[in-house]
Amino acid sequence: MKNTAMLRLALLQIAPGNTLQENLEKGERACRAAKARGADLALFPEMWSNGYRLMDRPVPQWQQEAVPPRGEFVQAFGRLAAELEMAIGLTMLESYPGAPRNTLMLFDRFGREKLRYAKVHTCDFDVERFLTPGDDFYVTDLDTACGPVRVGAMICYDREFPESARILMLEGAELILVPNACPMEINRLAQLRSRAFENMLAIATCNYPASVPDCNGGSTVFDGMAYLPEVEGSRDTCLLQAGEAEEICLADLDLAKLRRYRETEMMGDAYRRPQKYGRLVEDECRPPFVRQPPRR
Repeated sequence: MKNTAMLRLALLQIAPGNTLQENLEKGERACRAAKARGADLALFPEMWSNGYRLMDRPVPQWQQEAVPPRGEFVQAFGRLAAELEMAIGLTMLESYPGAPRNTLMLFDRFGREKLRYAKVHTCDFDVERFLTPGDDFYVTDLDTACGPVRVGAMICYDREFPESARILMLEGAELILVPNACPMEINRLAQLRSRAFENMLAIATCNYPASVPDCNGGSTVFDGMAYLPEVEGSRDTCLLQAGEAEEICLADLDLAKLRRYRETEMMGDAYRRPQKYGRLVEDECRPPFVRQPPRR
């Protein structure tokens, strides 16, 4: 019988194929394998629909690969979520007026769309400057076998801005999903650990395996709980750190324990002083951080 306090997360650290149809079929197989291992939620790496194949290709070529959110590729995973009774965090290059978006669509275990998040911090120093950035950060109540869970999302580069996770925490997020497509080296892992620690929430990141260019696996789950009564001193908040190989990685998140922790510890919103943070929302960018072209 399932422990209803434990949310089982499946990170689909898998390599994409060369076509949309291949990614549909491989993605479906991975979701079925995750469900067979008891997963409540399966998460894909960044832009699964085309495997984040943006680099060293003509912009019009990859822009034509954008998929509509109501199209067959996306809706197939909604139907699959209902069939498997498992939430699915699907990622895509989403067709959008003007230019595509880098998007995560979260379906609940009934196949309902619960969250559509487009990457806010697009990598404008590179090819992502040809994408449309997202407009906000969102949190949803995700119905699971463990009961409702407050879930939000960031995508890859969003991780590098503390404000992303902070806003999601303020919106009530208990779990942040982070699709990724870059090397997960020590400093990026430290960012994720910090975002989880300082906001007292869990962060699940799914990356591509090392067989994909400029990626190295290393998918992670941090539960954000640095101090527990049964553990002396500070504990390691890392529940999972995958290797480089292609695999489906599982981690069990203890929601009851996380919620108790959030009610008593000192991080998160407990002792913030937002009246002192006005500079954070000013538009002016000052040297040495001025870059061209700016997009704010």
